[in-house]
Amino acid sequence: MRELLSIAAFGVAVALMPLFVSSGFVLNLVIMILYATLLGQAWNILAGFGGQFSFGHAVFFGTGAYAAAVLQVQLGWNAWAALPAAVAAGALVGAFIGGLSFRYGLRGSYFALVTLAFAEVFRILANTFQFTGAGVGMMIPLGNSAANFQFASSAGFLYAILGFTLAGFAITWWLKHSRFGAWLQAVRDNEESAAALGVNVFRVKLGAIMISGALMSAGGVFYTQYFRYIDSHIAYGPSVSIDALLAPIVGGMGTLAGPLLGAALLQGLGEVTRNLMGDAPGVSLVIYGAVLVAMVTFLPRGIIGAFSPARRRGKGEAA
Repeated sequence: MRELLSIAAFGVAVALMPLFVSSGFVLNLVIMILYATLLGQAWNILAGFGGQFSFGHAVFFGTGAYAAAVLQVQLGWNAWAALPAAVAAGALVGAFIGGLSFRYGLRGSYFALVTLAFAEVFRILANTFQFTGAGVGMMIPLGNSAANFQFASSAGFLYAILGFTLAGFAITWWLKHSRFGAWLQAVRDNEESAAALGVNVFRVKLGAIMISGALMSAGGVFYTQYFRYIDSHIAYGPSVSIDALLAPIVGGMGTLAGPLLGAALLQGLGEVTRNLMGDAPGVSLVIYGAVLVAMVTFLPRGIIGAFSPARRRGKGEAA
């Protein structure tokens, strides 16, 4: 209950922020932190809790983004009606990739490379077909109305991404305390032992990648509505996958608050970098790469893991 109350308190605090903060810069920063948290939570479910590391989570993000854009632009759907369809599309892509990968026992670096390959394949396909805008991309028609998932102020988008992020927190909390979550963590720790105890390893990993894909697709839908534009490089490019994996790695994989902590630190670092170096291309990727190397080398369990009771006990025993 303490964790649920913490999630609820966090949601209330963020929801009240527009009443006291009028700065568009601050609200946009909070929106991007929540957006990065959602992507990180999606990756955290599959990798942090399931031990299945992905280098191509952009494949789910892009699927959700393009599904929402195509349904609105090409078929005339309302944005809110396109949302569940786009989320379902991400889950189905997760089922497809997971079904192929896990059925043949791919894991570790092999699974990571397969996800990266699928992201590149989807990028090429989106860059080819006319109904996805080919190389030009797709622009969402302007319609400042909550009924169109477009808002005249940042507060509306803040509430929308807050809802998505809280849903991600709720799913992660459920994984920590449910039987399915226990099975998933058992698979992460030792697949052979979990299978010997009766866990259906294939179904558990397939369920995890579908949940992860659905959340990642929700992030793609939000991006499309917030910026009103999507193309193949943005949707399926490596930067999305990097954003998704960095937040939980920095904050702490397999934890509830790790993606939020990591996203806040990385977004803050990104703003400092932009203020110091401007919009020089590639600088943010260099900084993020250095942070990733430093975290893997010195804090492999993330910031939260560095202060966990188990780590403190281990240091005490070593002393």
